[in-house]
Amino acid sequence: MNQAGIHGRETAVAAPDAAAAEPDTVVRTTGLTKRYGSHTAVDAVGMSVRRGEIYGFLGPNGAGKTTTLRMLVGLIRPTAGTATVLGHPPGDRKALRRIGILIEGPGFYPYLSGRDNLRVLARYRGVGREEVERALNRVALGSRGEDRFRTYSLGMKQRLGVAAALLGGPDLLILDEPTNGLDPAGMAEMRELITGLAADGHTVVLSSHLLSEVQEICDRVGVISAGALLTESTVRELRGAAALFVRADPLEPAFRAVCGVVGDRSAQLTATGIRVDAGVAKAPAVARAVIESGADLLELRSDEKSLEEVFFEMTEQPT
Repeated sequence: MNQAGIHGRETAVAAPDAAAAEPDTVVRTTGLTKRYGSHTAVDAVGMSVRRGEIYGFLGPNGAGKTTTLRMLVGLIRPTAGTATVLGHPPGDRKALRRIGILIEGPGFYPYLSGRDNLRVLARYRGVGREEVERALNRVALGSRGEDRFRTYSLGMKQRLGVAAALLGGPDLLILDEPTNGLDPAGMAEMRELITGLAADGHTVVLSSHLLSEVQEICDRVGVISAGALLTESTVRELRGAAALFVRADPLEPAFRAVCGVVGDRSAQLTATGIRVDAGVAKAPAVARAVIESGADLLELRSDEKSLEEVFFEMTEQPT
Protein backbone atom coordinates (compact mmCIF):
# COMPACT_ATOMS: atom_id res chain seq x y z
CA MET A 1 0.00 0.00 0.00
CA ASN A 2 1.37 3.42 -0.89
CA GLN A 3 0.30 6.88 0.08
CA ALA A 4 -1.97 7.22 -2.94
CA GLY A 5 -4.60 5.05 -1.31
CA ILE A 6 -4.99 6.67 2.08
CA HIS A 7 -6.34 10.19 1.63
CA GLY A 8 -9.82 10.77 2.94
CA ARG A 9 -9.79 8.02 5.60
CA GLU A 10 -10.87 8.57 9.17
CA THR A 11 -8.03 9.65 11.42
CA ALA A 12 -6.99 8.92 14.97
CA VAL A 13 -7.16 11.46 17.75
CA ALA A 14 -3.99 13.52 18.04
CA ALA A 15 -2.06 14.48 21.13
CA PRO A 16 -0.88 17.99 20.14
CA ASP A 17 0.50 18.97 23.53
CA ALA A 18 2.93 16.05 23.56
CA ALA A 19 4.10 16.80 20.05
CA ALA A 20 4.67 20.46 20.83
CA ALA A 21 6.68 19.58 23.93
CA GLU A 22 8.93 17.16 22.04
CA PRO A 23 9.85 18.66 18.66
CA ASP A 24 12.33 15.85 17.95
CA THR A 25 9.66 13.17 18.40
CA VAL A 26 8.30 12.28 14.96
CA VAL A 27 5.80 9.65 16.13
CA ARG A 28 4.15 9.47 19.54
CA THR A 29 1.35 7.16 20.68
CA THR A 30 -0.29 6.85 24.08
CA GLY A 31 -2.56 3.94 24.94
CA LEU A 32 -3.13 3.20 21.25
CA THR A 33 -5.63 0.34 21.07
CA LYS A 34 -7.51 -1.52 18.35
CA ARG A 35 -10.19 -4.12 19.07
CA TYR A 36 -12.15 -6.25 16.64
CA GLY A 37 -15.09 -7.50 18.66
CA SER A 38 -13.67 -9.41 21.61
CA HIS A 39 -10.21 -9.64 20.02
CA THR A 40 -7.65 -7.00 20.99
CA ALA A 41 -5.21 -6.64 18.09
CA VAL A 42 -3.27 -3.73 19.60
CA ASP A 43 -3.31 -3.23 23.36
CA ALA A 44 -2.52 0.25 24.77
CA VAL A 45 0.71 0.76 22.81
CA GLY A 46 2.84 3.72 23.83
CA MET A 47 5.71 4.24 21.41
CA SER A 48 7.93 7.12 20.32
CA VAL A 49 10.10 7.57 17.24
CA ARG A 50 12.82 10.21 17.23
CA ARG A 51 13.86 12.30 14.28
CA GLY A 52 16.65 10.82 12.18
CA GLU A 53 16.67 7.31 13.64
CA ILE A 54 15.91 3.86 12.28
CA TYR A 55 13.25 2.49 14.60
CA GLY A 56 12.64 -1.24 14.49
CA PHE A 57 9.09 -2.32 15.30
CA LEU A 58 9.60 -5.98 16.09
CA GLY A 59 7.44 -8.97 16.80
CA PRO A 60 6.22 -12.29 15.45
CA ASN A 61 3.58 -12.54 12.73
CA GLY A 62 0.21 -11.55 14.14
CA ALA A 63 1.71 -9.51 16.98
CA GLY A 64 -0.04 -6.27 15.94
CA LYS A 65 2.73 -4.56 13.98
CA THR A 66 0.82 -3.92 10.76
CA THR A 67 -2.36 -2.91 12.60
CA THR A 68 -0.38 -0.31 14.55
CA LEU A 69 1.21 1.08 11.40
CA ARG A 70 -2.14 1.23 9.65
CA MET A 71 -3.46 3.33 12.53
CA LEU A 72 -0.45 5.65 12.32
CA VAL A 73 -1.13 6.49 8.66
CA GLY A 74 -4.91 6.79 9.04
CA LEU A 75 -5.93 3.59 7.25
CA ILE A 76 -7.89 2.38 10.26
CA ARG A 77 -9.28 4.18 13.26
CA PRO A 78 -8.16 3.19 16.77
CA THR A 79 -10.63 2.01 19.36
CA ALA A 80 -8.87 4.04 22.05
CA GLY A 81 -5.73 6.06 22.66
CA THR A 82 -4.00 9.00 21.00
CA ALA A 83 -1.32 9.45 18.36
CA THR A 84 0.62 12.16 16.54
CA VAL A 85 2.69 11.77 13.39
CA LEU A 86 4.91 14.71 12.45
CA GLY A 87 2.85 16.84 14.82
CA HIS A 88 -0.50 15.99 13.19
CA PRO A 89 -3.24 13.41 13.68
CA PRO A 90 -2.71 10.18 11.72
CA GLY A 91 -4.09 10.52 8.18
CA ASP A 92 -3.91 14.32 8.21
CA ARG A 93 -3.05 15.59 4.72
CA LYS A 94 -0.27 17.83 6.03
CA ALA A 95 1.41 14.81 7.57
CA LEU A 96 0.78 12.48 4.62
CA ARG A 97 2.64 14.81 2.26
CA ARG A 98 5.75 14.24 4.38
CA ILE A 99 5.41 10.45 4.79
CA GLY A 100 6.47 7.63 2.49
CA ILE A 101 4.54 4.42 3.12
CA LEU A 102 5.02 0.79 2.20
CA ILE A 103 2.50 -1.36 4.07
CA GLU A 104 1.56 -4.98 3.26
CA GLY A 105 3.61 -5.15 0.09
CA PRO A 106 3.72 -2.94 -2.99
CA GLY A 107 0.60 -2.73 -5.17
CA PHE A 108 1.27 -1.79 -8.79
CA TYR A 109 -0.23 -2.28 -12.24
CA PRO A 110 1.36 -5.49 -13.55
CA TYR A 111 1.11 -4.50 -17.23
CA LEU A 112 2.88 -1.14 -16.74
CA SER A 113 6.62 -0.71 -16.48
CA GLY A 114 8.20 0.14 -13.16
CA ARG A 115 8.84 3.67 -14.41
CA ASP A 116 5.25 4.18 -15.60
CA ASN A 117 3.87 2.87 -12.31
CA LEU A 118 5.91 5.49 -10.47
CA ARG A 119 4.80 8.18 -12.93
CA VAL A 120 1.15 7.42 -12.10
CA LEU A 121 1.89 7.88 -8.42
CA ALA A 122 4.03 10.96 -9.08
CA ARG A 123 1.14 12.69 -10.87
CA TYR A 124 -1.10 11.96 -7.91
CA ARG A 125 1.43 13.38 -5.48
CA GLY A 126 2.12 16.40 -7.68
CA VAL A 127 5.82 15.73 -8.28
CA GLY A 128 7.71 15.80 -11.55
CA ARG A 129 9.30 13.09 -13.64
CA GLU A 130 12.73 13.94 -12.31
CA GLU A 131 11.52 12.65 -8.94
CA VAL A 132 10.64 9.33 -10.57
CA GLU A 133 14.14 8.97 -12.02
CA ARG A 134 15.72 9.95 -8.73
CA ALA A 135 13.68 7.35 -6.86
CA LEU A 136 14.42 4.60 -9.41
CA ASN A 137 18.13 5.28 -9.23
CA ARG A 138 18.05 5.40 -5.43
CA VAL A 139 16.78 1.81 -5.30
CA ALA A 140 19.07 0.64 -8.15
CA LEU A 141 16.25 0.11 -10.65
CA GLY A 142 17.18 2.83 -13.15
CA SER A 143 18.31 0.32 -15.76
CA ARG A 144 15.17 -1.82 -15.32
CA GLY A 145 12.64 1.00 -15.28
CA GLU A 146 11.18 0.09 -18.68
CA ASP A 147 10.54 -3.55 -17.73
CA ARG A 148 6.97 -4.44 -16.89
CA PHE A 149 6.24 -4.85 -13.22
CA ARG A 150 5.00 -8.41 -13.67
CA THR A 151 8.48 -9.45 -14.85
CA TYR A 152 10.17 -8.16 -11.70
CA SER A 153 11.59 -10.52 -9.10
CA LEU A 154 10.22 -10.28 -5.55
CA GLY A 155 13.24 -8.25 -4.49
CA MET A 156 12.77 -5.82 -7.36
CA LYS A 157 9.09 -5.44 -6.50
CA GLN A 158 10.00 -4.60 -2.91
CA ARG A 159 12.58 -2.06 -4.08
CA LEU A 160 10.02 -0.45 -6.40
CA GLY A 161 7.70 -0.19 -3.40
CA VAL A 162 10.40 1.69 -1.51
CA ALA A 163 10.92 3.90 -4.57
CA ALA A 164 7.21 4.77 -4.50
CA ALA A 165 7.52 5.66 -0.82
CA LEU A 166 10.44 7.97 -1.64
CA LEU A 167 8.49 10.11 -4.13
CA GLY A 168 8.36 13.68 -2.93
CA GLY A 169 11.30 13.37 -0.53
CA PRO A 170 9.40 12.39 2.63
CA ASP A 171 10.74 13.14 6.10
CA LEU A 172 9.38 9.87 7.50
CA LEU A 173 9.40 6.43 5.88
CA ILE A 174 7.13 3.68 7.24
CA LEU A 175 8.17 0.30 5.83
CA ASP A 176 6.21 -2.80 6.79
CA GLU A 177 8.25 -6.02 6.40
CA PRO A 178 10.37 -4.69 3.50
CA THR A 179 12.55 -7.84 3.53
CA ASN A 180 9.59 -10.24 3.54
CA GLY A 181 10.18 -13.09 1.11
CA LEU A 182 13.63 -11.93 0.03
CA ASP A 183 16.60 -14.23 -0.31
CA PRO A 184 19.80 -13.44 1.66
CA ALA A 185 21.19 -11.32 -1.16
CA GLY A 186 17.95 -9.35 -1.39
CA MET A 187 17.92 -8.82 2.37
CA ALA A 188 21.46 -7.48 2.25
CA GLU A 189 20.49 -5.06 -0.54
CA MET A 190 17.48 -3.85 1.45
CA ARG A 191 19.59 -3.35 4.59
CA GLU A 192 22.06 -1.27 2.61
CA LEU A 193 19.24 0.77 1.09
CA ILE A 194 17.59 1.49 4.45
CA THR A 195 20.83 2.54 6.16
CA GLY A 196 21.57 4.77 3.18
CA LEU A 197 18.16 6.43 3.47
CA ALA A 198 18.76 7.13 7.15
CA ALA A 199 22.17 8.58 6.33
CA ASP A 200 20.44 10.90 3.86
CA GLY A 201 18.30 12.32 6.68
CA HIS A 202 15.13 10.22 6.53
CA THR A 203 13.53 8.89 9.70
CA VAL A 204 12.66 5.22 9.15
CA VAL A 205 10.10 3.08 10.99
CA LEU A 206 10.80 -0.51 10.01
CA SER A 207 8.57 -3.39 11.07
CA SER A 208 9.88 -6.92 10.92
CA HIS A 209 9.71 -10.37 12.49
CA LEU A 210 13.32 -11.03 11.42
CA LEU A 211 15.11 -9.83 14.52
CA SER A 212 18.58 -10.82 13.35
CA GLU A 213 18.17 -8.53 10.34
CA VAL A 214 16.94 -5.57 12.38
CA GLN A 215 19.71 -5.96 14.95
CA GLU A 216 22.23 -4.82 12.35
CA ILE A 217 20.63 -1.53 11.32
CA CYS A 218 18.26 -0.15 13.98
CA ASP A 219 19.06 2.57 16.50
CA ARG A 220 16.14 1.74 18.76
CA VAL A 221 13.47 -0.95 18.79
CA GLY A 222 10.02 -1.52 20.16
CA VAL A 223 9.14 -5.16 20.81
CA ILE A 224 5.46 -6.08 20.47
CA SER A 225 3.84 -9.41 21.29
CA ALA A 226 0.14 -10.32 21.39
CA GLY A 227 -0.69 -6.66 20.77
CA ALA A 228 1.25 -5.28 23.75
CA LEU A 229 4.48 -3.29 23.59
CA LEU A 230 6.86 -5.20 25.85
CA THR A 231 9.74 -2.75 25.76
CA GLU A 232 11.25 0.16 23.87
CA SER A 233 14.99 0.64 24.01
CA THR A 234 18.23 0.82 22.06
CA VAL A 235 19.51 -2.43 20.59
CA ARG A 236 22.63 -2.20 22.77
CA GLU A 237 20.63 -1.77 25.97
CA LEU A 238 18.37 -4.70 25.12
CA ARG A 239 21.25 -7.03 24.34
CA GLY A 240 23.05 -6.03 27.51
CA ALA A 241 26.74 -6.22 28.29
CA ALA A 242 28.85 -8.89 26.65
CA ALA A 243 29.27 -12.08 28.65
CA LEU A 244 32.01 -14.70 28.53
CA PHE A 245 31.64 -18.16 27.03
CA VAL A 246 33.83 -20.98 28.29
CA ARG A 247 34.26 -24.40 26.73
CA ALA A 248 36.25 -26.90 28.79
CA ASP A 249 36.75 -30.64 29.28
CA PRO A 250 35.64 -32.03 31.63
CA LEU A 251 32.91 -29.44 32.13
CA GLU A 252 31.76 -30.07 35.70
CA PRO A 253 35.01 -29.22 37.56
CA ALA A 254 35.51 -26.24 35.27
CA PHE A 255 32.02 -24.98 36.08
CA ARG A 256 32.65 -25.26 39.84
CA ALA A 257 35.91 -23.36 39.44
CA VAL A 258 34.26 -20.57 37.43
CA CYS A 259 31.52 -20.26 40.06
CA GLY A 260 34.25 -19.82 42.65
CA VAL A 261 35.53 -16.78 40.72
CA VAL A 262 32.31 -15.03 39.67
CA GLY A 263 29.67 -16.48 42.01
CA ASP A 264 26.94 -19.05 41.45
CA ARG A 265 24.48 -16.48 40.11
CA SER A 266 26.83 -15.23 37.39
CA ALA A 267 27.64 -18.61 35.82
CA GLN A 268 25.26 -20.79 33.85
CA LEU A 269 25.95 -24.30 32.62
CA THR A 270 24.61 -24.82 29.08
CA ALA A 271 24.61 -27.74 26.65
CA THR A 272 27.73 -26.42 24.93
CA GLY A 273 29.70 -24.77 27.74
CA ILE A 274 29.56 -22.17 30.49
CA ARG A 275 28.03 -18.71 30.08
CA VAL A 276 29.53 -16.20 32.50
CA ASP A 277 27.71 -12.91 33.09
CA ALA A 278 30.90 -10.93 33.58
CA GLY A 279 32.90 -8.54 31.47
CA VAL A 280 36.12 -9.31 29.62
CA ALA A 281 38.10 -8.00 32.61
CA LYS A 282 37.26 -11.28 34.36
CA ALA A 283 38.61 -13.41 31.50
CA PRO A 284 42.15 -13.94 32.91
CA ALA A 285 40.83 -15.01 36.32
CA VAL A 286 38.28 -17.34 34.71
CA ALA A 287 40.97 -18.91 32.51
CA ARG A 288 43.30 -19.50 35.47
CA ALA A 289 40.47 -21.05 37.51
CA VAL A 290 39.57 -23.50 34.72
CA ILE A 291 43.18 -24.59 34.23
CA GLU A 292 43.80 -24.93 37.98
CA SER A 293 40.70 -27.15 38.23
CA GLY A 294 42.50 -29.71 36.06
CA ALA A 295 40.20 -29.19 33.07
CA ASP A 296 41.44 -28.36 29.59
CA LEU A 297 40.45 -24.85 28.47
CA LEU A 298 39.20 -25.35 24.91
CA GLU A 299 37.64 -21.94 24.25
CA LEU A 300 37.22 -18.60 25.99
CA ARG A 301 35.53 -15.76 24.14
CA SER A 302 33.26 -12.77 24.49
CA ASP A 303 29.62 -13.73 23.99
CA GLU A 304 26.83 -11.21 23.33
CA LYS A 305 23.18 -12.15 23.33
CA SER A 306 21.48 -11.63 20.01
CA LEU A 307 18.34 -9.54 19.76
CA GLU A 308 16.51 -12.73 18.87
CA GLU A 309 17.66 -14.43 22.10
CA VAL A 310 16.53 -11.42 24.15
CA PHE A 311 13.16 -11.44 22.41
CA PHE A 312 12.53 -15.11 23.15
CA GLU A 313 13.51 -14.57 26.77
CA MET A 314 11.05 -11.67 27.03
CA THR A 315 8.17 -13.54 25.41
CA GLU A 316 8.74 -16.97 26.92
CA GLN A 317 5.64 -18.15 28.74
CA PRO A 318 6.10 -19.79 32.16
CA THR A 319 5.37 -23.51 32.23
